[in-house]
Amino acid sequence: MSLFWAMRGKPLGALGGLLIIVLLAPVLAPYDPIKMKSADRLQAPSLSHPLGTDDFGRDILSRVIYGARISMLLGLGAVAISTLLATIIGLLSGYYGGRIDIVLQRCIDTLMAFPGLVVLLTIMAMLGQGLGNVILALGIGGTAGNARIIRSAVLAIRENQYIEVARATGCQDWQIIARHILPNIAAPIMVVVTLGLGVAILAESALSFLGFGVPPPTPSWGAMLSGSGRTYMIQAPWMAVFPGIAISLAVFGFNMLGDALRDLLDPKLRGGPQGRA
Repeated sequence: MSLFWAMRGKPLGALGGLLIIVLLAPVLAPYDPIKMKSADRLQAPSLSHPLGTDDFGRDILSRVIYGARISMLLGLGAVAISTLLATIIGLLSGYYGGRIDIVLQRCIDTLMAFPGLVVLLTIMAMLGQGLGNVILALGIGGTAGNARIIRSAVLAIRENQYIEVARATGCQDWQIIARHILPNIAAPIMVVVTLGLGVAILAESALSFLGFGVPPPTPSWGAMLSGSGRTYMIQAPWMAVFPGIAISLAVFGFNMLGDALRDLLDPKLRGGPQGRA
């Protein structure tokens, strides 16, 4: 019933989940995404190639679908790293405060002082190309902002009366964090995760566009926008337009899904007439 209510009450969230499922279905790919066929190069969208072909005769639809798998893998890995680091930093900083908070927040300030793309390019320049290095770079780059959000949530929970009661009854810090703080910041963490996936996909696309992402011939939305996508923008605009649409739909889907999950998981927004409005 809760799933049915979610689909009725949050149609955009359901639409976002549907878009993600569709983009991640490799069984929908009609062709091998890396197989070249010179006879089919630069074909316009048709029944045999719904999104057209590129300058190597590769099917754009197949490359977009398989590119979703790469983007999802990168996004999940990066968000897992950034969320883990941000949760640890946010919990330590928000719960203990004092010198720990000052030191950790100054480190976060230093990381946030540089533009995100500059941080990513610097990390990639040190690590080199590769799927694992891209995931690590995106994970580190996304930690600072998420840590601030989680710290704010912890600060709000820490001032509640039941935290003082738990301390008075002799609960250790790790017990208070595990039993009382973490469950109550699950909603903002979930929002951070879902929004972070969209941000990670955009960041990976930017890195691939600049040549620092996943190396070819692996399909990547950002790489499809760069190189031949720019070269043939006038002659074959579908080479760049459809990967761009895929990026937009994926980010939109994760944002809407995150908003719906927040409303479902947040006790203040769930269960009452006001929460369901």
